[in-house]
Amino acid sequence: MSTPLLSIKDLAVSYGAVPAVNGVSLEIFPGEVRVILGANGAGKTTIIKAILGLQKARQGSITFNGDVDLLKLKPHQIHELGIAWVPEARQLWNTLSVLDNLKLGGWCVNDKSLVDQRIQEMFERFPRLAERRDQVSGSLSGGEQQMVAIARALISSPKLILMDEPSLGLAPLVVRDVFSLAREINKMGISVLMVEQNARAALKVANWAYLLETGQIIESGLAAEIAGKESVKEVFLGGHA
Repeated sequence: MSTPLLSIKDLAVSYGAVPAVNGVSLEIFPGEVRVILGANGAGKTTIIKAILGLQKARQGSITFNGDVDLLKLKPHQIHELGIAWVPEARQLWNTLSVLDNLKLGGWCVNDKSLVDQRIQEMFERFPRLAERRDQVSGSLSGGEQQMVAIARALISSPKLILMDEPSLGLAPLVVRDVFSLAREINKMGISVLMVEQNARAALKVANWAYLLETGQIIESGLAAEIAGKESVKEVFLGGHA
């Protein structure tokens, strides 16, 4: 078995005295798409923030590329290792143009010509963004904003992309496009760790799934097998298109 790209063991995170994540262990291997499924408040985003160094862990370990201890690094150092983030609700600079948002995605790349080259590659991959390159990001549709957020993450040429609720607030047809983009990212050789409430859509693109309830993983397995379990259908698939 190959070495996990990312390995989390016995992670616990609290907000003050309130536990948010308790004893979570998971991993993702190179070339995979894995998804953490759970309701709002289950602790999904907390796991993402702990990986990124934005939330301090109370216990446990997070290692990247076999032996790099992420808990000892600052957020910018973690990003420079090759971990990019597509945050919940996009978090664009709404008063800046599409082009300027993409430039900010390359802040850790010292070679300006390389950043310009990658931006051009993003415009070729997302022609709609090329058409709107000078448009203020806050005036875009939700789906277009999500494209900007994904393209911005790709500018740094990451090994792993963390996608936090990528379908949140989007129309069903746009949701389908966003999950297609996740597949495309994976075909580029980038591993994807996604947290989602929309279990039905996420399980179609993932290799492996983790089910999170009140800060603990209650079940994990191959996405196709998880999707077929009656308990999963009742709790995680009910009400989702």
